[in-house]
Amino acid sequence: MSRKNTEEIPINGALLNSITPIGMEFKQNTINVGESMGRVYGIVKYPQSADYGWLSKLTNIPSTVASITFTPVDDSVFLESLSNTIKQKRGECESAKDALTASRAKRAADDAEKMMIQVDQHGEKIGAMSLLVAPLTRDEKLLKKVCQKVESAIAVAKCKGRVLSSLQKESFKQLSPFYASNEQIERITQRILPLSSFIGGFPFASSGLNDGQGYYLAKDASGGLVVVDPWMRGGDRTNSCMTIMGVGGVGKSTAIKHIIMAEYMRGTKIIIIDPESEYKELTRNLQGDWLNCGGGIKGRLNPLQIRQVPKDDEDEDGERLYEDEGNGMGALALHMKSLEIFFKLYKPSFNDKHMALIKICLIEMYEKFGITWDTDVTNLKNEDYPIFTDLNEIIEEKKSKETEPNIKALYVDISLLLHDLIFGSDQFLWNGHTSIDTKTRCVCLDTHDLQDTSDNIKSTQYFTILQWAWEQMTRDREERVLLISDEAYLMIDHRVPQSLIFLRNAVKRARKYEAAIAIISHSVVDFLDPSVKMYGQALLDIPCIKILMGTDGKNLQETKELYKLTEAEEELLAAKRRKIALLIIGSKRLQIEFDLPEYKMKYFGKAGGK
Repeated sequence: MSRKNTEEIPINGALLNSITPIGMEFKQNTINVGESMGRVYGIVKYPQSADYGWLSKLTNIPSTVASITFTPVDDSVFLESLSNTIKQKRGECESAKDALTASRAKRAADDAEKMMIQVDQHGEKIGAMSLLVAPLTRDEKLLKKVCQKVESAIAVAKCKGRVLSSLQKESFKQLSPFYASNEQIERITQRILPLSSFIGGFPFASSGLNDGQGYYLAKDASGGLVVVDPWMRGGDRTNSCMTIMGVGGVGKSTAIKHIIMAEYMRGTKIIIIDPESEYKELTRNLQGDWLNCGGGIKGRLNPLQIRQVPKDDEDEDGERLYEDEGNGMGALALHMKSLEIFFKLYKPSFNDKHMALIKICLIEMYEKFGITWDTDVTNLKNEDYPIFTDLNEIIEEKKSKETEPNIKALYVDISLLLHDLIFGSDQFLWNGHTSIDTKTRCVCLDTHDLQDTSDNIKSTQYFTILQWAWEQMTRDREERVLLISDEAYLMIDHRVPQSLIFLRNAVKRARKYEAAIAIISHSVVDFLDPSVKMYGQALLDIPCIKILMGTDGKNLQETKELYKLTEAEEELLAAKRRKIALLIIGSKRLQIEFDLPEYKMKYFGKAGGK
């Protein structure tokens, strides 16, 4: 008989310790549960009147556990007791020797009379409520801080609480879901309350935001958890794209690295466009591929390789990027449009005549490689495509054969303007077959080496990288892919807005795949410049998840107008507090703080995002 291979599942120590802690110790005023320590408070007095949601302020204190029991009480017994209380308080009021005692007795009698009318005449249900609140932390210093928060919250709610000294064990049993109610604790903490006060206190209302799945993103202003699933669609959330804005030093890199790690742990493929070499260590820590796209051997992209492109929507307003010119919208026809953008970005001095001749040469070059308007390019390899050296041979051949002086002069111009691309320093970027070959789920395309180059080179390479990234995003409709476009303003070229149109189309069409794009920048002004506003504003509007961090000046003014910020939201951004942001997710808005665990910070590395 063949033996079956059995795999032993390793024990999850953290989970085991939470369910069955190693040890428990009960002291006079504290408890130790495994690695956690805490203290149990009992609420022994409630306010005479309370606002809606008063209980939620006690049950939602960060780093605490709360337990509520509500036991219905017989009306007749309660009414008899209430009647006796009214008589007693009226007597105290009449016999009181000082005004303060008389005032207190009168108020108590009036409140009791109102309660009696509610119960007797209006049919109000009543019950005995018991509330315990227990701070639980990992160390004594933090416990002291949380205990102060609990005591403050109890005082603000106009309640009275006390540490249940010498009853911490019984209190823990009362808190725990695996024990029945403890009579001794209930005798101390139970108080009669109308059912309306209990329900109106919203004891089970949770602060923060919770999608029910996803991952921890941040904490809200009251310390509640913000748990989001960017891939959840429905209602006011139509896509998974993100916009993250804020000046330098407020924590943009920290926020996006946190999101990268969370998405990576969920199985999402991550592609990062990194202009500042901030993500190199994080990529290496995630066993990803770091590629130098500023001239590195393994980071070359061949612009002549045909890739998928984000087509225009049928109802697209404004300039359309891809129009059928009679050749059919096949792979080559669409790619010719992309090449036109590439050449205009690389050399803005190319005019319509230059582009017409370049297109003629491109079509002839592709025909030599067996690629026509009808060719299915899905099975072609990187080496099956031509490179710029092949294009140069066609240009030189046509230049030597041309007899018309004006056209020959144009070929001379083209040859001269493309010389650096074919023989000079730019050949290391684009003149060669695509060398990017990655199988990992985290890919960082580092463009830091382009920082000292001209704006033409930067915008051209970013456009080429974006084309490759879009191909990865649309390859498998069931694979989640998140593209991180850091310092996205570098993709803006006011002279050639088509590159921005490409990015806009990608953001709009990502929802049709399991793909998302995160636009990160320190300035909204660049996107709202009149020359590109028609396309740039869409990049800020379309994403359903917007994280707005500290900013000032014209950026703040533009942000306020774009997102219709309230005065309080404007003040929040103007304060420029580190780690604090305004989260807009669908139609919901809330203030958040990125409070991250130490283990994540170790993954982030030393370059930014600390």
